[in-house]
Order: sequence, then C-alpha cells, then structure tokens
Amino acid sequence: MTFEHIYPATGRPNGTVSLAGPAEIDNAVAAAAKAQREWVSLTVDRRRDLLIDLADVVHEHLDELAKLNVADYAVPISFAGTALLLERFLRHFAGYADKPHGVTTPVNGSFDINLVEREPYGVVGVITPWNGALVVTGSCVAPALAAGNAVVLKPSELAPFAALRFGELCVEAGLPEGLVTVVPADAEGGDALVRHPGIGKIAFTGGGATAREVLQAAATNLTPVVTELGGKSANLIFADADLDLAATLSAHQGPLMQSGQSCACASRILVHDGVYDEFLEKFLGVIGAARIGDPMDPATTFGPVISQAAADRILAAVDTAVAGGSGELLLGGKRIDGDGYYVEPTVFGGVDNASELAQLETFGPVVSVMRFRDEDEAVRIANDTPYGLNAFVQTTDLNRAHRVARRLESGSVWINQFSDISPQGPYGGYKQSGSGRTGGVEGLNEFQQVKNIRIAVR
Repeated sequence: MTFEHIYPATGRPNGTVSLAGPAEIDNAVAAAAKAQREWVSLTVDRRRDLLIDLADVVHEHLDELAKLNVADYAVPISFAGTALLLERFLRHFAGYADKPHGVTTPVNGSFDINLVEREPYGVVGVITPWNGALVVTGSCVAPALAAGNAVVLKPSELAPFAALRFGELCVEAGLPEGLVTVVPADAEGGDALVRHPGIGKIAFTGGGATAREVLQAAATNLTPVVTELGGKSANLIFADADLDLAATLSAHQGPLMQSGQSCACASRILVHDGVYDEFLEKFLGVIGAARIGDPMDPATTFGPVISQAAADRILAAVDTAVAGGSGELLLGGKRIDGDGYYVEPTVFGGVDNASELAQLETFGPVVSVMRFRDEDEAVRIANDTPYGLNAFVQTTDLNRAHRVARRLESGSVWINQFSDISPQGPYGGYKQSGSGRTGGVEGLNEFQQVKNIRIAVR
C-alpha cells in the first residue's frame, strides 16, 4: 500500500510513501528481536559508544533533518530545531547505558543477597505523531536503546520523511541492522504493531481518541503502554508579570508555534483583571507582526496547518464558538487566501471556561483569553479541564511562582518561559494527558522492567 504525501504549504503532492501492513510489521518485529539479542550481547561501553556515534552522525545531518521536518508537515524552518533535540536525547541517554541500573537491598530475617535489577523489554514499539516525530524519536528511542531494547518506530504517514532518514542514519552509525526499524503506516499498520505478541511495550504519542484504541488493542496481549496525549494548557498572566515578555511568550506558545498544532500549546490564556487590556494590546501586536509565508524561509514564523481536513475542522470550531457566543472574536478566524492550508491566528476574548472553545483541544492556531481576579480563581480555572500536560505562569514574584506551580494539576509547569523540553527533565501528563514519562531517569525507567533475584547465604 502507498500513500501520497501532500505538502501542507502548497496543497500539492510531495512524494509517495510505502505503508507497512501486518506482514511488514511482522517482519520488522522479527528483525528487531534478532537485533536486540545482538545488542544486549555487546558490552555496555560498546553500546554507549555506538549511541554516541549515532548522535555524532545526527549532528552531521542536522540541516538535512530540519529540512525533512519542514517537508513532513510544513513547520517553519525557524522552529525546526527538533533535530537538535534528537541529538541531545541521544547523547544524554547514551550516558545511561553504562551506569548502574539496579540495587542490592537487605531482607528481613536472613543475610541473603537480594538483587533488584532492571532489564529491557526486548522490542519496543514507538508510535510518533506527525507534529513532533523527531522530538518523540529522541525522547523514546534514545532511552529504549540505552536500556537495551530494540525499536520498531512507526511514524505517521503524514510525516514520514525525517523518521525514515533517521533509520538510515542508525545503520550508517553502525548500529546492528534492524535495531531501529522505521515502518511508516496508517491505522491498520499501527494496530498490527500494537497487537503484535513480539512487542514488549508500546510508547504512544498522539490524541486521546487514538490512545483509547491503542490501549484496547494492547490489551490483547496485556502489553504495557506509556502515553503522552493532548492538552488544553493554561497560561497564567499575573499583574506583576513582565507584560512584554508575557505577550511574546504567549503568542509563540499559543497560536504561532507550529500554528497551534502542539500538545504543549497554551491555548487558554488567563489574565489578571488589572492588566487584561494592556496585555491584550501587546499580545495582539506580537501576533499581528508574525511573518506568514513559505516554511523554508527563515523569516517565516507562522505556517499552515497539516491538511484540508484540519483546516475545515479548525474553522468549524471557530464558527461554532462565534455562533454560540463563547467569547468575542478579536482576531483572525478565517482561511488565508492562496495555496496551502493556512488558517489565520485566531484570538477570542472574554471566553467562558465552561465552553467547548475552552475545554476541547482545537489543535490549531486558536486561543482563548479570559480574566481572573485573584490567585485562587486563576488556579481554579486553570485546573478546570480534563487535561494536565503543561501549565505556564508569568510572574516576577518568586513566592507566587512556587506557590502556584505546586497547585497546578499539570505534569510540567513553565515559569516565564516556553515549553523547553530537555532530556534531563521528565515530561508527561496528569489526568487525560497521558501516563508515564519521557526524559530524565523516569524516562529511562519506562523502558526497563524490574527483576528481583535472591541468593541464599547459609
């Protein structure tokens, strides 16, 4: 089966990609299982060095991977630094390959030797989203390999090119053939991967509806799943915030970066009543200055959405919000004339947090701005959502920053900055934003299973 990839910036074909079905998935898992046995037979220092070699090869191809990222989903190249994140994750987790993965503990009533060890699952299935394939590849594939697993990587058919090139770079770096097998696939191939009895664990990043299908399919073999799902992140702007900085951060973390097509999009902007009007003026000014155009132009800061279907869905949500009086449409809300799937950055003011506009993930360049009177109300509104992936706080009061961060029901809280994901920090959600973590030692532990060995001492 093949898939005609459409470039979102033009609406024209960008290439044809072969899609994996059940037979190809079966072959990929078999190859990965063979490669994993070879991988764990290597000494830990050799595995560490090969992962560092892979990071070096990725570094040599950063520009190429960035351009392929643009080809995948037309993210402006000014935001296509995810290839660098891929390299950083590989370097970071390479260092874990030769570090202690277990402990010894005393036991009651004896002097036995009690070992608690961490071992690989074997073959891990990694399913990446179209809007962040290289980041997720780094955050999941790197720790999976460092833990001793092989990986079958399924990128979305909407964004296959950078992932396929990464698979080639794994071979060029000297990793065992099949250790990282890249299989672009649609829902049928993804279902075959999740149901495969040779898969020890699944790492899925995507939307909640698909996650439910993944979890149901994984239940066939009781395969464990780690998920990183959607968000409806709140961005709290307090009266003491640096409003110029807050406006810039809010614009880029909201409708501009990836055209709002990000699980980390701060789509609910909560502003203290005393600075609401001043902030809004600055915020709309930053958005108005955004450069809309060719994603390959370094000056472009705003690109298209992924497809015609996505554009239709986003605009329908805008029309529903306008008709239902969810808030006042302050900016945008229309399709941009010309080639490609460009939708205007869209801002609603005075939004009711109970509305669909504020509660449902739009996954597009649409944000809601609402008022709050005090800290308690801000936290209450921020937490009043089924999601809990990210939250953002803009304040110059250090005490408030600590106080509010601890009250927010969110896996990550970013104070006066973007969602700057790093390999050192665990990333994942509360509530319907997923379970488990990527990044940090917590991310490594996701790809290891625990074994207890007790040796009698007489």
